Formats: sequence, structure tokens, C-alpha cells
Amino acid sequence: MWETINHFLGVVDNFVWGVPLMVLIMAGGILLTVRLGLLQIRKLPLALKWMVKNEEGGDGEISSFGALCTALSATIGTGNIVGVATAVGAGGPGALFWMVVAAFFGMATKYSEGLLAVKYRVVAEDGHSLGGPFYYIEQGMGPKWKWLAKIFAFFGVCVGLFGIGTFSQVNGISSAVNNFFDPNNAHSVKILPFLGSYSWSVVIASLVLSFCVAAVLIGGVKRIASVSQIVVPFMAVIYVVFVLVLVICNITEVPAAFAVIVKAAFSPKAVTGGAVGSMIVAMQKGVARGIFSNEAGLGSAPIAAAAAQTKEPVRQGLVSMTGTFIDTIVICTLTGLSIVLTGAWQVEGLEGVQVTTYAFQHGLPFPAEVSSFVLMLCLVFFAFTTILGWDYYSERCLEYLSGGKMGCVKAFRWIYILAVFIGPYMTVSAVWTIADIFNGLMALPNMIALFALSGVVVKETKHFFVRHKNGEIED
Repeated sequence: MWETINHFLGVVDNFVWGVPLMVLIMAGGILLTVRLGLLQIRKLPLALKWMVKNEEGGDGEISSFGALCTALSATIGTGNIVGVATAVGAGGPGALFWMVVAAFFGMATKYSEGLLAVKYRVVAEDGHSLGGPFYYIEQGMGPKWKWLAKIFAFFGVCVGLFGIGTFSQVNGISSAVNNFFDPNNAHSVKILPFLGSYSWSVVIASLVLSFCVAAVLIGGVKRIASVSQIVVPFMAVIYVVFVLVLVICNITEVPAAFAVIVKAAFSPKAVTGGAVGSMIVAMQKGVARGIFSNEAGLGSAPIAAAAAQTKEPVRQGLVSMTGTFIDTIVICTLTGLSIVLTGAWQVEGLEGVQVTTYAFQHGLPFPAEVSSFVLMLCLVFFAFTTILGWDYYSERCLEYLSGGKMGCVKAFRWIYILAVFIGPYMTVSAVWTIADIFNGLMALPNMIALFALSGVVVKETKHFFVRHKNGEIED
């Protein structure tokens, strides 16, 4: 049965993530990059400065840094470890090149999303901020486009519940825990007749994770933001330090690794011997996994940006833009480089997190057990915060869909926790394929809105930087 389901999902995934959607997302990023005059290069230093400097006197529920950490909590997840490994495994080293290219243009996309989210946000009766693609579609494009906003919100709920938010993250956590504590499944238990046997490590991980997720989610966005502001910077620094150690220990191989990545991006068969197919396959896997990781174009991050305490849409757009830079251009590149440096992508029989585990075990100057434990810890924290961030996104989408009925939102919260619990019992290929499908469907209405509102983005940007140059806005 699983084989039939996987085949069907594969067909749908290939259709959704075909050339048209890739062209749409890349074209949107390129258009915004050109119209904004390479803003992601010119204003990156300012964006990084404002990333840690909160604005005073702005409206909103959480600080700009809190909003960024909430967005990063949702973006820095299994995509940075498992997703990169999956992309390189399926599309060859060239997939990493296309992942970075997509992220570069995605920075302009993420900037635009953050700007529009703050510009068109609304305040609910109880005082909490509401914003995101559903509001900039409805208010920016006009009420006649409300149907498109509803479609986005529906897919947003689905992505959280069936895609990035639960199954793929929990699956990544349980796989990492299982690989470390019980790699041979020596201690297994049969939960239900139709599920088969699972290691006790998987069962215990799902129970502990569900409890921790429930404890945080009940506190709402402020608790999610407070947890994210502590966990996200900590886990990102720890992971980057260890991968940098790996790269330094293999520094003589780095030039050759970059050469392989670039060569494989344009002629994969010359590097892989035809094992992964054409340049289109490398591009498709790289772009798809890159978007899965940094979410530029999906329209998810602006939901968090709308809660930021700021009165300047451009400022929050710049802060949002740094998320894509940190997530993909820094963290994903380091992960991919470690996989290529150690040859982990060429080892037969490895799947998902096993590929990155192999890279850590063979690339770091530590015992294999220590390297595996560090990776497992990073993956658990990465995925845990992503689960929290995506619950917030999904709740806001459902709040919009239901017309503000908080009873529906609270009921959804418990369904979400249930999805976290059952996530480990889904097959790896099915999990990532489902996530890919909903990602693509969610991106469509958001990209349409970004094309339609690109003029608003350019106008707001020009006006802001004129005021900034005249000293009306402090650095």
C-alpha cells in the first residue's frame, strides 16, 4: 500500500514542482532584485545591524528580533540538515549551487514579503496583530481577490499540519534519535497491527516531543517568541561552529569541492556518471529544497513579521531578509559543503539524516559517537523550534479562514499536537513528498501577490531610504 501511495505522491510532486513553478518563483525573485537595485547586497550590512537592534515606539506584539527568531525558528529546521542531504543525494552536488542561487534572489522576495506584511497588517479586537499574504492580497490587491487569500490560508494550514510543521520535522527528530540510541532497532515494539514495529527510541521521542510542544504552544506567540529568542541563536551558533571545524579540518579539499559543486550544477553527468540525471533535476531539487529551508516565496515568514513592534515596513523587510541569508547562504551551504567534502553523498544505502551523520562522523576530529550526538542535538532543537513556528503560522491562517473564531484555533492546536505525535510513524519519502507538494501550492497565490504588488514595494523602499538619507530615520 505504501508503495502505491509513494508513487502517487511522486507524480503529484513532479507536477506541482515542475518547471513552471520554479520559473515563477525564480522570476519573482529576479524581478524584485532588479526593481530594487540589488538591495540584498547594498543593504545587507544595514539589515544585519537592525536585526539585533529593536525599534522603539512601534506597534506590534513582539520585538523585531523576536519576530525574526520566530520566523527563523520555522525556517531553520530539518531542511538545513536533512533537506540539504536529500537534495544533494537526489540532484547531485549541483543542487547546492542552485539552492544558493535561489536563496540570493529569495532574499529580495523575503524582503518584499516582510515589508508588505507590516504595511497591510490589521489589529484584532483583543489587540494582537494579524498580517501576512492573506491580508496583503485582500487589502493590497483588493477585496475581489479575497478568494486567492483564502486559498493561501487553506494551504498554509495544510503545510503546517501535513508538511513543514509536523511530519517532516518529527520524522527528522525521531530518525536522529533512533540512529544514535538504537541504530539496529534491537529494542522494538509493535504499537498497532497496521503500523509495524518501531524502536522504543522512536516511541519515547514522539511522546516527549509531543509533551514539550504542547507546553509551549498553549502559551501563544509570546511564549513561542521567548523560547525562539533563546534557542534559535544558540543552536545556530553551535551548528555553524561544528561545521566550520569540519571544513577547516578538510580545508585542502575545499577548492575541489566547490569545483565539483559548480561543475555538477551545469553538467551533472560529468560528475555523477549520469546517476542523478540532467541539470533540470539538479536545479529542481536545489530550488525545491532551498525554498523548503528558507521559505522565501512561500509567504510564511511575513505572518511572523506582521507581529513585530515596528512602524516602518521597510525596516522589518530588511530584518526579514536576513533570515534567508542566515538560513540558506550560511547554514545550508556549510551543510552541503560538509557532505561534498566527505563524499557522504556518494555512499550507497544512506538516506536523509544518515548522509549528514556520515559527513560529521568522517569529517570531524572527534569520536564518531560525539559527532553523532552533536548532530542529533542540533537536529532536535532545529526541528523543535520549526514545529513551534509553524503552529503559529497555521493558527494565523486558520484564524483568517474562520473569520477570527478562536475556538477553531484552539481545537486546531490539539490536532497539531496529535500530528506531532504520529509524525515518526510516517515513511521518510512520503513525508518529504507531502511537504514539497503543499509548499508548492502555498507559493502560488503568494507569488501572484508579489508580482502584483511589486510596484508598492519599490515605492515604499524609495520613500524610506530618502527619509533615511535625510536623517529622519535613525540607524
